Amino acid sequence: MKNKAVNFLNGIFLFFFFLLFSGCSDAIGPIHKNEENEREELMVTMYITDQSVQHTYLDISKTFEQVHPNIKVNLIFPGFDYEDVLKIKIASHDLPDIFDTHGWTKRRYGKLLMDLSGEKWAQQLSDSMKIAVTDTDGAVYALPISEARDGLSYNVNVLKKYHIQIPRTFTELMQAAESIKQESGGQVIPFFFAGANRWTIGQYFDYMANSLYVSTSDNEFAELENGILNKSKWVWIAKTWKEMLQKGYINEDFAKAKYSDLPELFASDKVAFTFSSPSFANDVYQLNAETVIGIMPIPAMQEHDEPSFAGGERNTMGIWKGSLHKEAARLLLDFYAKPENMSKIANATKLPAGLKHIQASHEFVSFYEKYAQTRIFPYFDRVYLPSGMWDIMSNEGLDVLVNHMSPDEFADNMQTNMKRLRQ
Repeated sequence: MKNKAVNFLNGIFLFFFFLLFSGCSDAIGPIHKNEENEREELMVTMYITDQSVQHTYLDISKTFEQVHPNIKVNLIFPGFDYEDVLKIKIASHDLPDIFDTHGWTKRRYGKLLMDLSGEKWAQQLSDSMKIAVTDTDGAVYALPISEARDGLSYNVNVLKKYHIQIPRTFTELMQAAESIKQESGGQVIPFFFAGANRWTIGQYFDYMANSLYVSTSDNEFAELENGILNKSKWVWIAKTWKEMLQKGYINEDFAKAKYSDLPELFASDKVAFTFSSPSFANDVYQLNAETVIGIMPIPAMQEHDEPSFAGGERNTMGIWKGSLHKEAARLLLDFYAKPENMSKIANATKLPAGLKHIQASHEFVSFYEKYAQTRIFPYFDRVYLPSGMWDIMSNEGLDVLVNHMSPDEFADNMQTNMKRLRQ
Protein backbone atom coordinates (compact mmCIF):
# COMPACT_ATOMS: atom_id res chain seq x y z
CA MET A 1 0.00 0.00 0.00
CA LYS A 2 2.84 2.35 0.86
CA ASN A 3 4.55 1.71 -2.48
CA LYS A 4 1.28 2.39 -4.32
CA ALA A 5 0.89 5.65 -2.47
CA VAL A 6 4.44 6.67 -3.28
CA ASN A 7 3.96 5.77 -6.94
CA PHE A 8 0.70 7.76 -7.02
CA LEU A 9 2.40 10.82 -5.53
CA ASN A 10 5.32 10.47 -7.95
CA GLY A 11 2.81 10.31 -10.80
CA ILE A 12 1.09 13.47 -9.59
CA PHE A 13 4.46 15.24 -9.27
CA LEU A 14 5.53 14.29 -12.79
CA PHE A 15 2.11 15.25 -14.20
CA PHE A 16 2.33 18.76 -12.80
CA PHE A 17 6.06 18.93 -13.70
CA PHE A 18 5.05 18.16 -17.27
CA LEU A 19 2.29 20.77 -17.23
CA LEU A 20 4.67 23.37 -15.82
CA PHE A 21 7.28 22.82 -18.50
CA SER A 22 4.67 22.50 -21.25
CA GLY A 23 3.11 25.84 -20.44
CA CYS A 24 6.18 27.96 -19.76
CA SER A 25 7.88 29.73 -22.64
CA ASP A 26 11.22 29.48 -20.84
CA ALA A 27 11.05 25.69 -20.47
CA ILE A 28 10.27 22.49 -22.36
CA GLY A 29 7.02 22.73 -24.28
CA PRO A 30 5.27 23.27 -27.57
CA ILE A 31 5.71 27.08 -27.60
CA HIS A 32 8.49 27.77 -30.07
CA LYS A 33 8.03 31.48 -30.83
CA ASN A 34 8.56 34.52 -28.69
CA GLU A 35 5.60 36.65 -29.75
CA GLU A 36 7.23 39.90 -28.62
CA ASN A 37 10.22 39.87 -30.91
CA GLU A 38 9.71 36.78 -33.10
CA ARG A 39 12.92 35.11 -31.92
CA GLU A 40 13.06 31.45 -32.82
CA GLU A 41 13.09 29.37 -29.64
CA LEU A 42 15.01 26.12 -29.14
CA MET A 43 14.00 23.78 -26.34
CA VAL A 44 17.06 21.91 -25.01
CA THR A 45 16.94 19.35 -22.19
CA MET A 46 20.11 17.91 -20.64
CA TYR A 47 20.72 15.23 -18.01
CA ILE A 48 23.28 17.18 -16.00
CA THR A 49 23.09 17.38 -12.21
CA ASP A 50 26.36 19.08 -11.22
CA GLN A 51 25.78 22.82 -10.93
CA SER A 52 29.22 23.86 -12.14
CA VAL A 53 28.67 21.88 -15.35
CA GLN A 54 25.20 23.36 -15.78
CA HIS A 55 26.67 26.86 -15.55
CA THR A 56 29.15 26.01 -18.31
CA TYR A 57 26.36 24.89 -20.65
CA LEU A 58 24.35 28.02 -19.84
CA ASP A 59 27.33 30.27 -20.54
CA ILE A 60 27.92 28.65 -23.93
CA SER A 61 24.24 29.01 -24.82
CA LYS A 62 24.29 32.71 -23.88
CA THR A 63 27.31 33.28 -26.11
CA PHE A 64 25.49 31.46 -28.93
CA GLU A 65 22.53 33.85 -28.51
CA GLN A 66 24.88 36.80 -28.87
CA VAL A 67 26.18 35.37 -32.15
CA HIS A 68 22.66 34.43 -33.28
CA PRO A 69 20.38 37.09 -31.75
CA ASN A 70 17.37 35.72 -33.67
CA ILE A 71 17.53 32.42 -31.70
CA LYS A 72 16.66 31.96 -28.04
CA VAL A 73 17.94 28.84 -26.24
CA ASN A 74 15.78 27.48 -23.42
CA LEU A 75 18.14 25.13 -21.60
CA ILE A 76 16.53 22.92 -18.95
CA PHE A 77 18.09 20.53 -16.41
CA PRO A 78 15.35 18.32 -14.88
CA GLY A 79 17.94 16.66 -12.62
CA PHE A 80 17.46 13.09 -11.51
CA ASP A 81 13.89 13.09 -12.87
CA TYR A 82 15.26 13.48 -16.39
CA GLU A 83 14.29 10.04 -17.70
CA ASP A 84 10.76 10.22 -16.29
CA VAL A 85 10.23 13.67 -17.79
CA LEU A 86 11.53 12.50 -21.16
CA LYS A 87 9.24 9.44 -21.11
CA ILE A 88 6.26 11.77 -20.69
CA LYS A 89 7.48 13.94 -23.56
CA ILE A 90 7.91 10.87 -25.78
CA ALA A 91 4.42 9.60 -24.93
CA SER A 92 2.92 12.97 -25.83
CA HIS A 93 4.98 13.24 -29.04
CA ASP A 94 6.32 16.59 -27.87
CA LEU A 95 10.04 16.19 -27.32
CA PRO A 96 12.50 19.06 -26.94
CA ASP A 97 14.22 20.15 -30.14
CA ILE A 98 17.50 18.91 -28.65
CA PHE A 99 17.89 16.38 -25.86
CA ASP A 100 20.55 14.38 -24.08
CA THR A 101 20.54 10.65 -24.91
CA HIS A 102 22.58 9.86 -21.76
CA GLY A 103 24.06 6.59 -22.97
CA TRP A 104 21.12 5.33 -25.02
CA THR A 105 21.58 7.07 -28.38
CA LYS A 106 20.96 4.04 -30.58
CA ARG A 107 19.10 1.49 -28.48
CA ARG A 108 16.44 3.74 -26.93
CA TYR A 109 16.31 6.94 -28.95
CA GLY A 110 17.69 6.14 -32.42
CA LYS A 111 14.29 6.14 -34.13
CA LEU A 112 13.50 9.57 -32.70
CA LEU A 113 16.68 11.30 -33.82
CA MET A 114 17.78 13.17 -36.93
CA ASP A 115 20.81 11.83 -38.85
CA LEU A 116 23.72 14.24 -38.32
CA SER A 117 26.36 12.41 -40.37
CA GLY A 118 26.65 15.38 -42.72
CA GLU A 119 27.83 17.77 -40.01
CA LYS A 120 31.50 18.82 -40.02
CA TRP A 121 32.04 17.71 -36.41
CA ALA A 122 30.78 14.20 -37.29
CA GLN A 123 34.14 13.57 -38.95
CA GLN A 124 35.90 14.22 -35.63
CA LEU A 125 34.17 11.61 -33.45
CA SER A 126 36.54 9.81 -31.07
CA ASP A 127 36.94 6.12 -31.84
CA SER A 128 34.82 4.95 -28.92
CA MET A 129 32.12 7.57 -29.51
CA LYS A 130 31.89 6.71 -33.18
CA ILE A 131 30.80 3.22 -32.16
CA ALA A 132 28.37 4.61 -29.58
CA VAL A 133 26.47 7.12 -31.75
CA THR A 134 26.80 5.70 -35.29
CA ASP A 135 24.72 2.86 -36.73
CA THR A 136 25.77 0.25 -39.30
CA ASP A 137 24.49 2.44 -42.15
CA GLY A 138 26.68 5.36 -41.08
CA ALA A 139 23.93 7.50 -39.55
CA VAL A 140 25.18 9.67 -36.67
CA TYR A 141 22.47 10.28 -34.08
CA ALA A 142 24.04 12.74 -31.65
CA LEU A 143 26.93 15.05 -30.89
CA PRO A 144 28.88 13.32 -28.10
CA ILE A 145 29.87 16.10 -25.72
CA SER A 146 31.49 14.05 -22.97
CA GLU A 147 32.83 10.52 -22.94
CA ALA A 148 32.38 8.37 -19.86
CA ARG A 149 35.58 6.78 -18.64
CA ASP A 150 34.37 5.93 -15.20
CA GLY A 151 35.90 4.23 -12.23
CA LEU A 152 36.29 5.34 -8.64
CA SER A 153 37.07 8.85 -7.46
CA TYR A 154 39.13 8.98 -4.28
CA ASN A 155 40.36 11.44 -1.70
CA VAL A 156 44.12 11.66 -2.17
CA ASN A 157 44.66 13.29 1.23
CA VAL A 158 42.83 10.48 3.02
CA LEU A 159 44.74 7.73 1.23
CA LYS A 160 48.05 9.44 1.97
CA LYS A 161 47.20 9.93 5.62
CA TYR A 162 46.46 6.24 6.12
CA HIS A 163 49.21 4.98 3.77
CA ILE A 164 46.80 3.35 1.31
CA GLN A 165 48.10 2.27 -2.09
CA ILE A 166 45.72 2.42 -5.06
CA PRO A 167 43.83 -0.90 -4.96
CA ARG A 168 44.25 -3.08 -8.03
CA THR A 169 41.80 -5.82 -7.02
CA PHE A 170 38.51 -5.92 -5.15
CA THR A 171 40.24 -7.76 -2.29
CA GLU A 172 42.75 -4.93 -1.98
CA LEU A 173 39.88 -2.40 -2.04
CA MET A 174 38.22 -4.15 0.91
CA GLN A 175 41.54 -4.25 2.76
CA ALA A 176 41.91 -0.52 2.18
CA ALA A 177 38.39 0.06 3.54
CA GLU A 178 39.18 -1.90 6.70
CA SER A 179 42.43 -0.01 7.26
CA ILE A 180 40.72 3.38 6.82
CA LYS A 181 37.89 2.43 9.18
CA GLN A 182 40.25 1.14 11.86
CA GLU A 183 42.95 3.80 11.68
CA SER A 184 40.47 6.69 11.53
CA GLY A 185 38.49 5.32 14.45
CA GLY A 186 35.42 5.24 12.25
CA GLN A 187 35.66 8.97 11.49
CA VAL A 188 36.27 8.42 7.77
CA ILE A 189 33.72 6.62 5.59
CA PRO A 190 35.43 4.26 3.12
CA PHE A 191 32.54 4.34 0.58
CA PHE A 192 29.71 6.83 0.04
CA PHE A 193 26.29 5.93 -1.42
CA ALA A 194 23.15 8.04 -1.69
CA GLY A 195 19.84 6.22 -1.32
CA ALA A 196 18.00 9.40 -2.26
CA ASN A 197 19.80 9.21 -5.63
CA ARG A 198 19.71 5.50 -6.32
CA TRP A 199 21.79 5.73 -9.46
CA THR A 200 24.78 5.68 -7.09
CA ILE A 201 23.71 2.16 -6.10
CA GLY A 202 22.89 1.04 -9.62
CA GLN A 203 26.29 2.24 -10.75
CA TYR A 204 28.03 0.08 -8.12
CA PHE A 205 26.30 -3.05 -9.44
CA ASP A 206 27.00 -2.00 -13.03
CA TYR A 207 30.71 -1.67 -12.21
CA MET A 208 30.91 -4.98 -10.36
CA ALA A 209 28.99 -6.82 -13.07
CA ASN A 210 31.52 -5.72 -15.67
CA SER A 211 34.38 -6.93 -13.50
CA LEU A 212 32.76 -10.28 -12.72
CA TYR A 213 30.96 -11.17 -15.96
CA VAL A 214 32.80 -9.30 -18.72
CA SER A 215 36.44 -8.39 -18.13
CA THR A 216 37.74 -11.82 -17.08
CA SER A 217 39.21 -14.41 -19.43
CA ASP A 218 36.32 -16.74 -18.55
CA ASN A 219 33.77 -14.06 -19.47
CA GLU A 220 30.12 -14.81 -20.15
CA PHE A 221 29.53 -12.78 -23.32
CA ALA A 222 27.58 -15.52 -25.09
CA GLU A 223 25.31 -16.26 -22.16
CA LEU A 224 24.53 -12.58 -21.53
CA GLU A 225 23.77 -11.92 -25.18
CA ASN A 226 21.24 -14.76 -25.00
CA GLY A 227 19.62 -13.26 -21.92
CA ILE A 228 21.18 -15.65 -19.40
CA LEU A 229 22.45 -14.11 -16.15
CA ASN A 230 24.60 -16.34 -13.95
CA LYS A 231 22.68 -16.22 -10.66
CA SER A 232 25.53 -17.30 -8.38
CA LYS A 233 27.69 -14.36 -9.47
CA TRP A 234 24.90 -11.85 -8.86
CA VAL A 235 24.26 -13.36 -5.43
CA TRP A 236 27.95 -12.94 -4.66
CA ILE A 237 27.92 -9.25 -5.65
CA ALA A 238 24.80 -8.63 -3.53
CA LYS A 239 26.13 -10.52 -0.50
CA THR A 240 29.44 -8.67 -0.63
CA TRP A 241 27.54 -5.40 -0.96
CA LYS A 242 25.59 -6.14 2.21
CA GLU A 243 28.75 -7.20 4.05
CA MET A 244 30.28 -3.83 3.22
CA LEU A 245 27.51 -2.16 5.22
CA GLN A 246 27.72 -4.65 8.07
CA LYS A 247 31.47 -4.05 8.35
CA GLY A 248 31.01 -0.29 8.55
CA TYR A 249 32.44 0.50 5.12
CA ILE A 250 29.34 2.37 3.88
CA ASN A 251 27.91 5.60 5.31
CA GLU A 252 25.28 4.77 7.94
CA ASP A 253 22.81 7.29 6.51
CA PHE A 254 22.95 5.66 3.07
CA ALA A 255 19.15 5.28 2.85
CA LYS A 256 18.46 9.03 3.04
CA ALA A 257 21.82 10.45 1.95
CA LYS A 258 21.89 12.65 -1.15
CA TYR A 259 24.51 12.88 -3.86
CA SER A 260 24.70 16.61 -3.05
CA ASP A 261 26.14 15.61 0.36
CA LEU A 262 29.28 14.25 -1.30
CA PRO A 263 31.24 17.50 -1.91
CA GLU A 264 31.13 18.49 1.75
CA LEU A 265 32.25 15.01 2.85
CA PHE A 266 35.17 15.08 0.41
CA ALA A 267 36.09 18.63 1.40
CA SER A 268 36.22 17.67 5.09
CA ASP A 269 38.18 14.44 4.43
CA LYS A 270 35.30 12.34 5.77
CA VAL A 271 35.07 9.95 2.82
CA ALA A 272 37.71 7.97 0.93
CA PHE A 273 36.08 6.57 -2.23
CA THR A 274 33.01 7.07 -4.37
CA PHE A 275 31.97 4.89 -7.29
CA SER A 276 31.57 7.71 -9.78
CA SER A 277 33.42 10.13 -12.02
CA PRO A 278 34.91 13.31 -10.48
CA SER A 279 32.42 15.75 -12.04
CA PHE A 280 31.61 16.93 -8.49
CA ALA A 281 35.19 18.16 -7.98
CA ASN A 282 34.57 21.88 -8.53
CA ASP A 283 31.89 21.85 -5.85
CA VAL A 284 34.46 20.34 -3.47
CA TYR A 285 37.11 22.94 -4.26
CA GLN A 286 34.67 25.75 -3.48
CA LEU A 287 34.44 24.35 0.04
CA ASN A 288 38.11 23.43 0.48
CA ALA A 289 40.71 24.36 -2.11
CA GLU A 290 43.24 22.07 -0.40
CA THR A 291 41.28 18.92 -1.24
CA VAL A 292 42.98 16.66 -3.78
CA ILE A 293 40.89 14.16 -5.76
CA GLY A 294 42.17 11.26 -7.82
CA ILE A 295 40.59 8.73 -10.15
CA MET A 296 41.30 5.02 -10.57
CA PRO A 297 39.93 2.13 -12.65
CA ILE A 298 37.39 -0.34 -11.31
CA PRO A 299 39.36 -2.99 -9.38
CA ALA A 300 39.50 -6.48 -10.83
CA MET A 301 37.36 -9.11 -9.14
CA GLN A 302 39.85 -11.88 -9.81
CA GLU A 303 43.53 -11.78 -8.97
CA HIS A 304 44.63 -12.76 -12.49
CA ASP A 305 42.46 -10.07 -14.11
CA GLU A 306 43.27 -6.38 -14.61
CA PRO A 307 41.33 -3.23 -13.60
CA SER A 308 39.09 -1.56 -16.18
CA PHE A 309 36.91 1.49 -16.76
CA ALA A 310 33.21 1.67 -17.59
CA GLY A 311 32.77 3.74 -20.72
CA GLY A 312 30.42 5.03 -23.36
CA GLU A 313 28.41 8.20 -23.77
CA ARG A 314 28.07 10.58 -20.86
CA ASN A 315 26.29 13.64 -22.27
CA THR A 316 25.18 14.11 -25.87
CA MET A 317 23.01 16.41 -27.95
CA GLY A 318 20.61 14.82 -30.40
CA ILE A 319 18.02 16.61 -32.58
CA TRP A 320 14.45 15.34 -32.47
CA LYS A 321 13.13 14.29 -35.90
CA GLY A 322 9.88 16.08 -35.18
CA SER A 323 11.51 19.42 -34.37
CA LEU A 324 10.21 22.44 -36.27
CA HIS A 325 13.56 24.15 -35.78
CA LYS A 326 16.09 21.72 -37.21
CA GLU A 327 18.31 24.35 -38.83
CA ALA A 328 18.54 26.40 -35.64
CA ALA A 329 19.24 23.19 -33.72
CA ARG A 330 22.04 22.28 -36.13
CA LEU A 331 23.56 25.73 -35.61
CA LEU A 332 23.53 25.22 -31.84
CA LEU A 333 25.16 21.79 -32.07
CA ASP A 334 27.80 23.17 -34.41
CA PHE A 335 28.48 25.93 -31.86
CA TYR A 336 28.84 23.47 -28.99
CA ALA A 337 31.17 21.35 -31.15
CA LYS A 338 33.67 24.21 -31.51
CA PRO A 339 36.98 23.18 -29.89
CA GLU A 340 36.95 26.05 -27.41
CA ASN A 341 33.48 25.10 -26.18
CA MET A 342 34.23 21.39 -26.04
CA SER A 343 37.33 22.26 -23.99
CA LYS A 344 35.26 24.35 -21.56
CA ILE A 345 32.90 21.43 -20.98
CA ALA A 346 35.76 18.93 -20.64
CA ASN A 347 37.33 21.14 -17.99
CA ALA A 348 34.01 21.41 -16.14
CA THR A 349 33.03 17.72 -16.29
CA LYS A 350 36.60 16.45 -15.78
CA LEU A 351 35.89 13.94 -18.56
CA PRO A 352 37.36 13.27 -22.01
CA ALA A 353 35.58 15.04 -24.87
CA GLY A 354 33.65 13.00 -27.42
CA LEU A 355 35.50 14.61 -30.35
CA LYS A 356 39.14 14.26 -31.35
CA HIS A 357 41.79 16.95 -30.90
CA ILE A 358 40.09 18.68 -27.97
CA GLN A 359 42.58 20.11 -25.49
CA ALA A 360 41.72 19.99 -21.79
CA SER A 361 43.66 21.47 -18.89
CA HIS A 362 41.87 20.15 -15.82
CA GLU A 363 43.56 18.35 -12.95
CA PHE A 364 42.52 14.84 -14.09
CA VAL A 365 44.21 14.93 -17.49
CA SER A 366 47.31 13.30 -16.01
CA PHE A 367 45.20 10.46 -14.60
CA TYR A 368 43.62 9.76 -17.99
CA GLU A 369 47.09 9.76 -19.52
CA LYS A 370 48.35 7.43 -16.79
CA TYR A 371 45.54 4.96 -17.50
CA ALA A 372 45.52 5.45 -21.27
CA GLN A 373 46.14 1.72 -21.85
CA THR A 374 43.58 0.52 -19.31
CA ARG A 375 40.73 -1.39 -20.90
CA ILE A 376 37.34 0.31 -21.27
CA PHE A 377 34.14 -1.74 -21.33
CA PRO A 378 30.71 -0.28 -22.09
CA TYR A 379 28.41 0.08 -19.12
CA PHE A 380 27.02 -3.38 -18.37
CA ASP A 381 23.34 -2.40 -18.46
CA ARG A 382 23.65 -0.57 -21.79
CA VAL A 383 24.87 -3.72 -23.55
CA TYR A 384 23.53 -6.74 -21.70
CA LEU A 385 20.38 -5.64 -19.86
CA PRO A 386 17.08 -4.68 -21.52
CA SER A 387 15.58 -1.24 -21.00
CA GLY A 388 13.93 -1.02 -17.59
CA MET A 389 16.54 -3.06 -15.72
CA TRP A 390 18.46 -0.04 -14.43
CA ASP A 391 15.66 0.96 -12.06
CA ILE A 392 15.27 -2.61 -10.85
CA MET A 393 18.99 -2.91 -10.20
CA SER A 394 19.14 0.44 -8.37
CA ASN A 395 15.99 0.01 -6.29
CA GLU A 396 16.52 -3.59 -5.29
CA GLY A 397 20.17 -2.97 -4.52
CA LEU A 398 18.92 -0.56 -1.87
CA ASP A 399 16.30 -3.09 -0.74
CA VAL A 400 19.10 -5.54 0.06
CA LEU A 401 20.77 -3.05 2.40
CA VAL A 402 17.56 -2.20 4.27
CA ASN A 403 16.69 -5.92 4.63
CA HIS A 404 13.62 -5.75 2.40
CA MET A 405 15.14 -8.37 0.12
CA SER A 406 17.79 -11.05 0.35
CA PRO A 407 20.71 -11.28 -2.10
CA ASP A 408 19.20 -14.52 -3.40
CA GLU A 409 15.82 -12.85 -4.05
CA PHE A 410 17.59 -9.95 -5.76
CA ALA A 411 19.37 -12.34 -8.12
CA ASP A 412 16.10 -14.20 -8.85
CA ASN A 413 14.38 -10.90 -9.70
CA MET A 414 17.23 -9.89 -11.98
CA GLN A 415 16.90 -13.16 -13.89
CA THR A 416 13.10 -12.98 -14.06
CA ASN A 417 12.96 -9.37 -15.22
CA MET A 418 15.78 -9.83 -17.68
CA LYS A 419 13.71 -12.52 -19.44
CA ARG A 420 10.46 -10.53 -19.17
CA LEU A 421 11.84 -7.28 -20.56
CA ARG A 422 13.63 -8.98 -23.45
CA GLN A 423 10.32 -10.26 -24.85
